[in-house]
Amino acid sequence: MTLPTPLGARHRPAPAQGSDDDELTVSMYEKQVKIYPRAVTGWFAGWRWAMVWLTQLVFYGGPWLQWNGRQAVLFDLTERRFFVGGLVLQPQDFIYLAALLVIAALALFFFTAVAGRLWCGYACPQTVYTEMFLWVERRTEGDRQARMRLDAAPWSADKLLRKGSKQAAWITIALLTGFSFVGYFTPIRALAAEAATLGFSAWEWFWVLFYGLATYGNAGYLREQVCKYMCPYARFQSALIDRDSLVIAYDSGRGEARGSRPRKADPRALGLGDCIDCTLCVQVCPTGIDIRNGLQNECIGCAACIDVCDDVMGKMGYAKGLIRYSTENGVAGGWTRAQMLRRTLRPRVLLYGLLLLVVSAVFVFSLSQRSGFTVDVIRDRGALARVVEGGVIENVYTLHIANVSEQVRRFRVGVSGLPGLQIVTPTELVVAPTHIGTLAVRLSLPADAGQAQRGQAAAIAFEIASMQDGVPVMRREKSTFFVPR
Repeated sequence: MTLPTPLGARHRPAPAQGSDDDELTVSMYEKQVKIYPRAVTGWFAGWRWAMVWLTQLVFYGGPWLQWNGRQAVLFDLTERRFFVGGLVLQPQDFIYLAALLVIAALALFFFTAVAGRLWCGYACPQTVYTEMFLWVERRTEGDRQARMRLDAAPWSADKLLRKGSKQAAWITIALLTGFSFVGYFTPIRALAAEAATLGFSAWEWFWVLFYGLATYGNAGYLREQVCKYMCPYARFQSALIDRDSLVIAYDSGRGEARGSRPRKADPRALGLGDCIDCTLCVQVCPTGIDIRNGLQNECIGCAACIDVCDDVMGKMGYAKGLIRYSTENGVAGGWTRAQMLRRTLRPRVLLYGLLLLVVSAVFVFSLSQRSGFTVDVIRDRGALARVVEGGVIENVYTLHIANVSEQVRRFRVGVSGLPGLQIVTPTELVVAPTHIGTLAVRLSLPADAGQAQRGQAAAIAFEIASMQDGVPVMRREKSTFFVPR
């Protein structure tokens, strides 16, 4: 091996062999070898493509769905309103987003403990878009051997046509992806009208191009490097799985010793296992690993090696399942499927499942109990209290009432907590759908009623009432009324 000359060092003629000046140089950098995954068909490849269709129908179609005359899923950052179906969220509902992130994390822990990296192999955006970009590459440049020959060949009209067609299709998919992504934040019908005239705003241009470039680069060029070096999931998955988690496993007891043989030969007579060492499992692997070397961080659980190995075993007349979804203990102990299913009910899985169930139940219950409006009470900090004619004590407040429904609503404000306390300003407010209304409220307390509270901040409550689906709804928001000495 040769190591680059240290920075600043001069190149010297190679010393004579065996001399005392022999230098051993070792390269600290390895050239990235391009991986050419081979096309594969089979049961799991079919499921993978089903997930590609499902996820992309949801992603590309989601912004076009309508709900009550508006976009069904829209995160309107300008107006600070988020629409998800019939649910309207305001910035103060950030707790629901935090809860969703917790649920997503617990779901990842739970399904990883049970079934390994199924998310990575079938539904991860990196996997999905890489599959789409590879499909384009195969249609324009051919399968594995054809692509390798094309890359090694000198430039010609045919090579330029094939490479150019691939790039045009990749860029189209990437820009469509960026456009759809921005369509979740800007009403997509208006965005489509802007696209017809290239009239995007600066931020819309930035995000369409940025998200499109990320898709193009990750799925077209980085591919397995994202999974190997950029995605943190491969690094901490070892803390989430154990020897009873479902993984893609090679049955070395059955497969070894490897070796080629005639189709009709008896492998036992030759001292061989079932693995014919065709290396097809390596050729179809999108991350370029050899699953026969055992479970590795780079394995994304896509099962391409299972499909191709089962096909080879069928042609050789051997039983399928040399490479299969199993557990490490299952392969070592020769467990049946029923035995592996029983091992899912182990403490780690039960704990993750219980936490996921509890947090999800609390989240759903909280959403179901959520009223159609929220109230924030803000005291006038310029003057805590003032005494007006007749010794009457006044405090001033500002009420922000957020109408999170999609109907115009009328609100009536009342107050309780101190005898004689009353509102001396208008008590009604009409708020437009999904908007926030502001109401200035002045409370007054007769002088004799405030004698016992002098120098104190008495607890009071604002009572905001409205009609919701024909049913009266009231919220109580606590505050204080300050009585000066």
